Amino acid sequence: MGKAAPSLSETGHRLTRKGRELCIRVMPISGGDDGGHALVFGQIADGCLVRIHSRCLYGDALQSEDCDCGPELDKSMDLIQDAGCGVLVYLEQEGRGAGLVNKARGLRTSERLGVDTFDSYERLGLSVDMRCYRLAAEALTVLGLGSVQLLTNNPEKVRAVRDQGITVTVVPLGTRPRSDKARRYLEAKRKRRGHMIPVEDAPWSAQIRESHQPWWCQALSWFRRGLILVARIVTIPEIWIR
Repeated sequence: MGKAAPSLSETGHRLTRKGRELCIRVMPISGGDDGGHALVFGQIADGCLVRIHSRCLYGDALQSEDCDCGPELDKSMDLIQDAGCGVLVYLEQEGRGAGLVNKARGLRTSERLGVDTFDSYERLGLSVDMRCYRLAAEALTVLGLGSVQLLTNNPEKVRAVRDQGITVTVVPLGTRPRSDKARRYLEAKRKRRGHMIPVEDAPWSAQIRESHQPWWCQALSWFRRGLILVARIVTIPEIWIR
């Protein structure tokens, strides 16, 4: 018989990031390329920040400047760290679910023909986006969350979480493109997949810099964070990490 998966509490430890410690627990999400892991930071509760992130070796690990994956992950973690808690659902969906080799084939085709990666995937006979977020949404239910603040520009992620019966408040992620390639990719995602890419003249979106918000919005945001922090301190019965 195989060993039973460890409970969430058995994985608790501390992680140092950007000079600060985070309490982290890890939960596996079975399901092949649409599976992965849920990383739980601090004491989560309804309304906490959640990022569902598809693996991008180039952007996440190699710090490629050709996409927004790395900056989005970094900003999401900054926000979760500032809030004191949250969930990062990290899925094994490299290359929009096509895998690293097909991703590389698509990038090569894009370079040769001067088309975006959505066009290049189609020319290679691939689906432009093979990802499914159902397992990610189910993981949030397993964690006991009935409402979340979802850090995303992708309407498919929002739809998947809402279909699971979870109330979603969308928090768009604004990052500055670090190259012309990244800028073109953002535009392609907006046109081809309907991504809600925040821009400075979009009234519905979170601005790239908080200073763009009216002062009273910033004050209200910090006041709300303070109330959440006080409530969390009062209701925590014990320190879960040992």
